[in-house]
Amino acid sequence: MSVLTQLASALNRRDDAPNHELARRLAETRNATDIAEVVSNLCNSDPAIQSDCIKVLYEMGYLAPDLIAPFAIDFLRLLRSKNNRLVWGGMIALSTVAALCADELYPHVADIQKAMGRGSVITIDAGVMTLSGIAAANPEYNRAIFPYLLDHLRSCRPKDVPQRAEKVLAAVTAANKADFVTIIENRLSNATDSQLARLRRVIKKAHEK
Repeated sequence: MSVLTQLASALNRRDDAPNHELARRLAETRNATDIAEVVSNLCNSDPAIQSDCIKVLYEMGYLAPDLIAPFAIDFLRLLRSKNNRLVWGGMIALSTVAALCADELYPHVADIQKAMGRGSVITIDAGVMTLSGIAAANPEYNRAIFPYLLDHLRSCRPKDVPQRAEKVLAAVTAANKADFVTIIENRLSNATDSQLARLRRVIKKAHEK
């Protein structure tokens, strides 16, 4: 039986519970055939099936990223989709495997940045995490990517700074932490009390690098 029968759209469900359950089951069974079928249907002619499939895959990425890591290039292709759901879903999937697939993804950093430049808030959030994961994997990658992440932190909306800084923290090293901390400190004046608390925790963690 096709694994597609377990998708939310096949069950006439408007919620994502069936997709969550399928992701959990695939993460546990590690059924390569079923996983490959979900990936292949990212190109299905039915947008509902496409949406369900990317949801299943990125939820799997949270649970067992190694299972979807072989499909990183498939997720990259989604960044060029006209369907925004696939764009941000693809970027979330990439964010879960970036550390595992840094060598494969590094040549495509410009494509990731381009998608962030025209993408939704979710796409940008996941893009920052993706770039941070790639940068954290290799000193050469870090030197190339980290200036972009610093520029992003320098210019993003005040309310986005804490969350983005927390994501960039993965790529902070002893060599670049001073620049990172300086930018965060320069953004403290526009932060609310709760944002200040988060940013001070980020600064503390950066100093421990």
